[in-house]
Parts: sequence; C-alpha cells; structure tokens
Amino acid sequence: MSEPASISSGIAERYATAVFEIAKETKTLSDLEGGLDDLSSALADSADLRDLITSPVYTREVQGKAIAGIADKMGLQVILKNTLSLMAEKRRLFVLPQLVVQLRAMIAEEKGEVTADVVSAKALTKTQSEKLSKTLTARVGKDVIINATVDESLIGGLVVKVGSKMIDTSIASKLSSLQNAMKEVG
Repeated sequence: MSEPASISSGIAERYATAVFEIAKETKTLSDLEGGLDDLSSALADSADLRDLITSPVYTREVQGKAIAGIADKMGLQVILKNTLSLMAEKRRLFVLPQLVVQLRAMIAEEKGEVTADVVSAKALTKTQSEKLSKTLTARVGKDVIINATVDESLIGGLVVKVGSKMIDTSIASKLSSLQNAMKEVG
C-alpha cells in the first residue's frame, strides 16, 4: 500500500472506531448502518459530492456547511452528522469513502457477517445468489453477504473472494492455465 493510501486508511479507521463505539454504546448500530447505505449511494451517484470531499478549492467553511446540509437532508444519525462536520473542520472529508468501508466492516463483524466479493460473467439470479450464500456460509461458519459484480471477460464461472481467500473457477482463468501449460510443453 502506498504511503498516502495507508495514511488515509489510518485516518478513516480512527474516525470509524470512534463512531462505531459511540453507536454501539447507544445501541444505534442499525440506524448507523442505514445512514451508511444512504451515504454510500450518495457518494456513488453524485460527482458533485465526490468533488466536494476531495477538492482543495473548497474552504473548510464551505465543506462544513455543505456536508451539514447534506447530512440534514439525508436524515443521518447525529453521531454521523457530527463526525462529518468535524472531518470538514479538520479537512479530512477526503477519507469519507474509506470511513464508510471501515464502518461497514466493523458492523458486519459485530453482527457475525462476512462479505464475499463475487465476480461472474453474467449477473447472478436471486436463486444462484442465495445458493452461493448458503454454500459459503456453511464453509466459512458466518453469515455471508454477497457483493456481486459482472465481468464478461471471465467468459463463464465465478471468482469468489472471502477475506484473504480466493476461489477462481472462471473459464478465462482455466484457459490461461492451459495456455501456460502448453508453453511449458513446447
């Protein structure tokens, strides 16, 4: 990991830990989770919001007022709203995407869940997704939440990542292995 990325991750982790501990103490983790979903959607959908949190052109005051207005309009939990305001004041809003990721990971761990990143050549049906989730739950021993994406270059099959483990059953991977084996023979 590059130095700036590790610094951002460290900053996000400290804020996330503080928010998580307060939400856990006040028994508002489910409200926090809902707010994170809304915030994540807003970050994904709004180029203006991404620009606001990353651009050095905006002053602390402008960032603070804008993020407070966004938090109010979204109906975010008080702890999350206050944290965003503090981050704006300290010029730390650029770590907001990492903060969301960190908080989601902490909440999932608290709930005994783990996320599996699944890449497939075609979109998984609901039945396929549920069956895969049950299979992974049996193998991992925790509830598994599927984070599915599509990559047509896989041709067929799946690439599943759970924690540090990866299972690659894609046809593209098998063709690549076959190609390497053929090179060794010739």
